[in-house]
Amino acid sequence: MFIMLLDIMQINEGGGFVIIQDTVDCSGRQLLRGFVNAALKREEVIHVLGFEVCDNEFRAGLDSRCTQRLCFHDGYTDPLGWTDCPPFTVHQFIPQEINTCLRRSEELRGVMLVIDSLSWILRHHSPAVVCQRLQELRRGGAVRSILVLLHSDMHQQGIVGSLCHLATAVILVTPGMSGQHTVAKTTRRTKSGRVTRGEECFSVSEDLTVTIEAQISGSGNTQAEPEQYEPDPAANLTFNLRLSEVEREAKEKLSLPFVFSQEKKSALLRPRPGAGRILYEPDANDDFDQEDPDDDLDV
Repeated sequence: MFIMLLDIMQINEGGGFVIIQDTVDCSGRQLLRGFVNAALKREEVIHVLGFEVCDNEFRAGLDSRCTQRLCFHDGYTDPLGWTDCPPFTVHQFIPQEINTCLRRSEELRGVMLVIDSLSWILRHHSPAVVCQRLQELRRGGAVRSILVLLHSDMHQQGIVGSLCHLATAVILVTPGMSGQHTVAKTTRRTKSGRVTRGEECFSVSEDLTVTIEAQISGSGNTQAEPEQYEPDPAANLTFNLRLSEVEREAKEKLSLPFVFSQEKKSALLRPRPGAGRILYEPDANDDFDQEDPDDDLDV
C-alpha cells in the first residue's frame, strides 16, 4: 500500500521544502504539529517561527522528552516590533537574520525550519521577496529542510501557485465526506521532474500521532511534470528560419573574412623588432611655433 503522507513526513532525511495548505473550513495546524512531533522523535533539531499561536499552545501535545530540541522564536507577542525589545518580528524574515538565530543552537545537525504561518509573512512582504528568501534559505546556511503552513484562501491563486512550485511536496487538507476524518491531497515532485499525487484520509491523535485511515482509490499516480507551452514565433512565417543539419555544418565550417582566429590574433599582437615605430627627422625649413603648435592647421 502506497502511503504518501507518511512518506513525506520523512522530509528531513534528504532535505526538502513542504507546504501544508489549509483553508478556513479545515485547519492544517494539527498536521503541521504532527510533522514536528515525528521529526523530534527522529532526534532532529527544530526551529519554529511562530506568528499565529504562542509557544505554550504550539508545544501542547508534543513529546515532552524531545521538546528541548525545539526552539520557538516568538513572533506572536509583538510581530511588528512595536515594543522596545520584540522577541522576533516579521521584518526579521531575512536569511541572514534567520541563520544567525539558528546558529545559537548547540546542535546544527539537520535543522528543520518551521514557519507558522507563511501567510503572516506574505501580509508584510511581497510574494517575490518571500520566494527569493525561501530559495536562499534552501541553498545554504543552517537550514536543511523547511516546513510551512499556508492559508491558501487568503491569497490569490497565482501567489499560491508560485510558492507551491518551489516546494518539493504540497499537502492540501480538506474536510472529509463523513466529517470524521480529514483528506490530504498530496503532490510530491522529484528533482528529475516526476510528480506523484495521492489522496488519503488521516487523523491526528491527542499525542500528535498521524494515522492514515484510508487511501482514496486512484492515488499514488505518477506522471511527468507537464512542460509549459511556449508559442513559436516562427510558426506562421512564409519563409524558413531554421537550418538543416547540412546547412548547420556548412555554417560552422565557414570562415568569415573579418573574424580572426586565435593564432592570427596572437601573431598580430606579438611584438616584433622595429614594428609600429614612427621615425621623423625635423627639417631645417619646418615652421614650428612653440607657442602655437597647431598654427599650420589654421585655414
